[in-house]
Amino acid sequence: MPRPTGARVAIVAWLAIALAGVGLAPAAGAQVARTSEYLERMDADGDGRVSLAEYQAWMGYAFDRMDRDGDGVLSADELPGGQGRPITRAEHLARLAATFNRQDRNRDGFLDARELAAPPQR
Repeated sequence: MPRPTGARVAIVAWLAIALAGVGLAPAAGAQVARTSEYLERMDADGDGRVSLAEYQAWMGYAFDRMDRDGDGVLSADELPGGQGRPITRAEHLARLAATFNRQDRNRDGFLDARELAAPPQR
C-alpha cells in the first residue's frame, strides 16, 4: 500500500480527529465531546442512526469551508500546508463513503452510536 502524502494525510488526519469525537464540529461551531452527541447531530431525520447521506453531509462541511473559490476542487493552495494533489468533491465523498462502510460493522447501511465510537475497520 502506498504511503499517504500531502492532501491525503491532511484529510485522513481530519477524519481521525472528527471520528474520535474531539475538535471539529459542523459549521454551527458547537464542539462535540461524546459519541452520543455526534449521533444526535449527524442524525438529521431523528431515527437514531446515521445514513451515508447524513454522514457525508456532516463530514463534508470541511471540504466546503476549505473550497474558498467554490469550484468543487480543493487545489493545493486550499489544502492544509498549501500542497498536495487537488481533490474533487466527488473524491472526497467517495473517501467518506469508504470510511462509512468500514465503520458499518453490521452492514445494515447505517451507523449507530457503537459503530460511530469504533475506529473504522480496515
